[in-house]
Amino acid sequence: MGPRAVHLTLSVTPSRGCARVTVAGCAEHVRIAIVTESFLPTLNGVTTSVCRVLDCLAAAGGHDVLVICPSPAPTQYLGFRVTTVPTVTLRAFRVGLPTRRLEQILRDFAPDVVHAASPFGLGARGLAAARNLGIPTVAIYQTDMPSYVAQHGGPVGPLAHRASWTWVRHLHSLADLTLAPSSAAITELAAHGVPRVALWGRGVDTATYSPELRRSPQVAQLRSRLAPNGEVIVGYVGRLAPEKELHRLAEIADLPGISIALVGEGPSRDEIAALLPRAHFLGRQEGATLAHSYASFDIFCHTGTKETFGQTLQEAMASRLPVVAPAAGGPLDIVKPGVTGLLFNPDASGSLRQSIGTLVSDEAMRERMGASGARKMAGRSWNGMTQRLLDYYASVIAGSRARSVSRAA
Repeated sequence: MGPRAVHLTLSVTPSRGCARVTVAGCAEHVRIAIVTESFLPTLNGVTTSVCRVLDCLAAAGGHDVLVICPSPAPTQYLGFRVTTVPTVTLRAFRVGLPTRRLEQILRDFAPDVVHAASPFGLGARGLAAARNLGIPTVAIYQTDMPSYVAQHGGPVGPLAHRASWTWVRHLHSLADLTLAPSSAAITELAAHGVPRVALWGRGVDTATYSPELRRSPQVAQLRSRLAPNGEVIVGYVGRLAPEKELHRLAEIADLPGISIALVGEGPSRDEIAALLPRAHFLGRQEGATLAHSYASFDIFCHTGTKETFGQTLQEAMASRLPVVAPAAGGPLDIVKPGVTGLLFNPDASGSLRQSIGTLVSDEAMRERMGASGARKMAGRSWNGMTQRLLDYYASVIAGSRARSVSRAA
């Protein structure tokens, strides 16, 4: 079955900076159980997305939320209770064990809907438990786990890739609705037989990631360190890991007039440092420090071809940066070539170098594209994304009620 679009209506009244949401087909007060593969203190795209949704739900008021996640974690977040499950560590990742206790947790909380964030192990158990209890479910497809498994699978990588897709298809078939972040992700899910898929993007914090920071003393100081001779700073933000394909940056290592800066940590740091001996490694950052780093860049470069979305591209664009990314996956929906940035051909040697070189040599183009990207991001708030998410909750809740009425009749 191919992907199908879901169209609903939404009424919004402003309240405390986020929306007070009235969802068609659903009471204003919603009890939501979020089962997530990752949460604080671990920082990654899944954690960020969950926290931003919680921020907006808390600001809007009127909703009860329970977060179920791997331990250790805080006991609450903005007044919402957090319940943990035991974990094991695999390749530096904390993985929640899919315990049978999860079903009892859901039974006791009695949510209107279960939200499975990037489900694979713990989330799959949550979806199965919800189905057993007759609770409507929404699954968020965020991580291309089959590609990750293939990259780390060594000689059995291709077999592991096929097995992973079999598992992904099974677990998402348990959900009433799967939300994918990009048209490329929807196409891939459909190709692998995942049913009931709709589009749900990601918001960006335009208050934190702002071009106004470029005038700050912190940014001036950082730029003087990264580009003491007025070089054009090409920046990257993300994990330093094989799946990010940072080896591509070797193409621009000797490009005249540039300085390369990387924000993040990961298992590939030493390998990348050897490829880029003149690059600046700024380490893991978050919050205001990360925002200042974005603001210090002149160009943002994203290298991975397996991204289902590309949140760092949105943060860079909100910071008024032109962006360069591969013409593959999530970036296809975010970057408008020639307007907000450039897309390079990941299969053509030298394509990344040509794209970066074009922007390095044309300051007016950088300014024009950066301004266009900032305007585009102005309409992509997390508040708006959360409103759409609540509308999707309403669709599965209404569908569940309709099925119950039909069975009763």
